[in-house]
Order: sequence, then C-alpha cells, then structure tokens
Amino acid sequence: MSIPLSQYFSLTTMNDMTISQEILSYLTHMGALEFFGLVFGLLCVYFLVKENILTWICGIIYILISFVVFWNARLYGDFLLHVIFLILNIYGWIHWVKGGSKDTSDVLPITHSTLKESILLTFLSIAGIMIFQQGLLRGPGLIENMPPADLPFWDSTTSVLSITGMWLTARKKLDNWYYWLMVDILATGIYYYKGMYFYSLLYFIYIGLALTGLLAWKKKMNALP
Repeated sequence: MSIPLSQYFSLTTMNDMTISQEILSYLTHMGALEFFGLVFGLLCVYFLVKENILTWICGIIYILISFVVFWNARLYGDFLLHVIFLILNIYGWIHWVKGGSKDTSDVLPITHSTLKESILLTFLSIAGIMIFQQGLLRGPGLIENMPPADLPFWDSTTSVLSITGMWLTARKKLDNWYYWLMVDILATGIYYYKGMYFYSLLYFIYIGLALTGLLAWKKKMNALP
C-alpha cells in the first residue's frame, strides 16, 4: 500500500525536525572536552588539505582529548585505536619535518603509492578488517554482561581503513584521501543509521573536506617539476 503524498511530506518533515533537534540538543549539551575535540578535529583536516605541518599538532591535541572522552565513556576499543593514531601522528610529524631525507631543509613532496604498495596495503587492509571483525564478534563473549558489538563489520572496516589512511597521510601519499573518503562516506551512513545525526553531519562535512584535499593535493603534485 502506497503512502499518500501529503502523509509522505509530513513524515519527511517530522524526520528532518528530529534530526535538527538531535543536532541542536547535542550542540547545546556538548561538554568542553568534546567541543575542543570537535574544533581540533576539524582544524586537523583543514591543515592537512593545506599541506601544513600544523595538521599533526592539531591531530595530537585531538587524540589526547579523545583519550579522556573515550576512557570516561568506557569505549576501550576506540581508546586503543587512538593509541595507534597517536603513534602515527608523531611519526607523520617527524617524517614531514625531515622531508624524508637527512637534509631537514627539504620539503617532503606529495607522491603516489606504487602499484605494488597499493596492492599490499589493500591486502593488509582486508586482512585487518577480517581479523578486527572477529575480535569484535568474539571479544564481548569473553567479558561477563558485555553486550555484543553492533555493526561489527562496518565498525572494523572504518577502523582499519582509518589506520591505513593515517599511514598514507604520514607518508604524504595522495592515496590517503581515497581511504579517508571511504571512511567518511561509510561513517556518515553508519551514524545516520544509528540515529547519531550530529556525527553523521560531521562526517558528511569531512567528505567535502576530503574531496577538497584530494583535488588540492593532485593540483600540487601535478605542478611539481
């Protein structure tokens, strides 16, 4: 049975109002740590688009804030994941500053992964997703009264692809933007499905920033002699 057009628009309007109210409610009740986490998270991506070393400083501040937020929320998986992010941020900062050589005056150029590197990273990412998914499926069963993981495949996919994207970012590879685009698109859908509309909107904004970064880095790389 089809829904009358007037009822359809009524439902759509109610849904839009619910999403708007959800986002407004989150913003008005946002704690100081979450606010600064949001600010430095956006600054991190902004400076990455600009190929600015400040991306790593903002990234590290964002991660340190996230440590407190995730620990207080008892999201230990996200906490451990951000330990990896912290290591990669420190590595990326050093690698960008040194320019990939002993001469610290060199500027690390934007490059593209070789076919061999791309195939290897794709294989490792798929393997990592499968392994992490099994951990999410079996892990809760080892802890009493711990509820099962929700959307384990998609959760593991965004987590592992984020690590791959971070590694490529640290190496200043153009490919990093393709991974971030996949993560942002998936996360937008996941958070929308879970009713976390603020985060869905945030990652939708990240999609635009990732596209901007991809085009900007491509233009910069093509301009190199």
